[in-house]
Amino acid sequence: MTRNTKVLLVMDVVESVRIMEQDQDGFVRRWQQLVEEAEHKVLPQHDGRIVKSLGDGLMLEFASAQSCVKAAFALHNFTRKANAGVRPEHQMHLRMGGHLASFVTDQHDIYGTDVNLTSRVSTLAGPGETVVTADMRDQLAPVLDADVEDLGECHLKHVKAPVRAYRVGPPGDAPIVPAGNAVELNLRPTIAVIPFAMRSSEPGHELLGEALADEVIAALSRTSELHVISRLSTTVFRDRREAVEDIKTHLGATYILSGTCRSAGTQLVLFVELIEAKTGHILWADNLKGQVHGLFAADDELIARVVAAASSSVMSQQLQRAHSQAIPTLEGYTLLLGAVALMHRTSPAEFERSHQMLDHLIERGRRHPIPHAWLAKWYVMRASQGWSISPDKDARLALDATHRALDVDPNCALALTIEGIVQSNLLKNLEVAEERHRSAIEKNPNESLAWLYTGIMHAFKGEGSKAFAATERAIQLSPLDPLKYYYDSLAAASAISAEKYPIAIKYARRSLQANKMHLSSYRSLAISQSLNGDHGEAQATIGKLLTFDPGFSVTKFIAGYPGAKSSPEYMKHLVSALRVAGLPE
Repeated sequence: MTRNTKVLLVMDVVESVRIMEQDQDGFVRRWQQLVEEAEHKVLPQHDGRIVKSLGDGLMLEFASAQSCVKAAFALHNFTRKANAGVRPEHQMHLRMGGHLASFVTDQHDIYGTDVNLTSRVSTLAGPGETVVTADMRDQLAPVLDADVEDLGECHLKHVKAPVRAYRVGPPGDAPIVPAGNAVELNLRPTIAVIPFAMRSSEPGHELLGEALADEVIAALSRTSELHVISRLSTTVFRDRREAVEDIKTHLGATYILSGTCRSAGTQLVLFVELIEAKTGHILWADNLKGQVHGLFAADDELIARVVAAASSSVMSQQLQRAHSQAIPTLEGYTLLLGAVALMHRTSPAEFERSHQMLDHLIERGRRHPIPHAWLAKWYVMRASQGWSISPDKDARLALDATHRALDVDPNCALALTIEGIVQSNLLKNLEVAEERHRSAIEKNPNESLAWLYTGIMHAFKGEGSKAFAATERAIQLSPLDPLKYYYDSLAAASAISAEKYPIAIKYARRSLQANKMHLSSYRSLAISQSLNGDHGEAQATIGKLLTFDPGFSVTKFIAGYPGAKSSPEYMKHLVSALRVAGLPE
């Protein structure tokens, strides 16, 4: 038997037995057409294969999550077109479930608990829907690869523990990649961008590939997750197809981004691939199309898509490793990126693993401020989630961690920011918190978390316009993943203070779409709906909130609200909205 780890997709036809009874010949004909479409068109295009037939369904295998969802969307689209002109009761609708599965194979079949889990996940999908597990979702870039909606912890038949599941749909417009934080770190994976080889005879386009690489390098350099090697060091490797080992050896690169560029008139096609230097495995590859004219304009999407996909692919791989490998075997940057991501998952098991990873990272290098700073944030989140036995003790532990970070580097903007969060969220000392956030922004104007909490400080005091401006700045600077939902949640609170209730509703819903279990987003959504006059929707939101936190009440909200002393009238405004929404006293 052979062991494998691949992406599995199980698809079947909704109500196939009923349709077969009513229109057997038509159903069989359309099913055969679908299988032929999958076998000869969709799967070859997306590096997939049919593992086995399941009667009224198929089990498919893919090399990557991106290929899997693209194939799923293509098959759904084919089915929708095939339903045209067919009576509604005879129409064929697919439901699909995907999972990054480990299994064993022999000459007859594939076996394993993950195989069965994939089949169970498909039952969560409705007609025309695809549902995936958290393991698979972590390999997707939201908005770029798919529109992702968090379904929360789902209970499946014959599966002991609940499974975190996500509904995925075709992506919308390509995202605009915000500038990231340029704080100097040595806990970041290193990426080398090789100038794209030009494959065109168009006059004036000879250096287009190098210019494109320059733009990608500049954009990647503004993200906080990666260390980017200068093009002066990577140009020598252009057009050298066997250069992966040399790049790893001479430049110390963890990842290599390279490709070819073709142009014809005003049309441009860029083939780009991201390779892990150590293994030579391709993590992401795509053909992207654009226009030569306006390519380097600030709002052009081609470069933004390259940067978004590369950043997200790196994060997905690091998070997968953080989940699956023993902590002592992980690289420092895997520990850091994984710990930050798992910290914000709101799953107790993942939250505890985040703490273990940060502890191990601190043991490796006690003289680095960043792990200490994130450990402080971990204590804040434990108290905020209601998981702390002693919030006062966690506040002391958090301050001890930020003090250790600032002893190492008094100019560490992240440590200053998180110390401000400790002061506001746990100690309710808003004046000290504001001073820490101001200091952080002075040290690093691109520290997005400092801008985010500067905004929320203004919101606590009912200073709406200042709050909204600061959080909008934070959104522009915020990381691509995994904290986007967190930024959206606090942006909703700031929009409420600015009386921009429809915008607050948009941010809160977007936050909940990404993380269905984030309680403060429900609070902001209910308040904004109530203040917007949507009382029925606000009451429904409170109902959902109470299913996750049955003990939440007006009294509990007042006790935990940081701005109770600095702006009691604004707090009363929020409390009134929650009462109208039906929150118990």
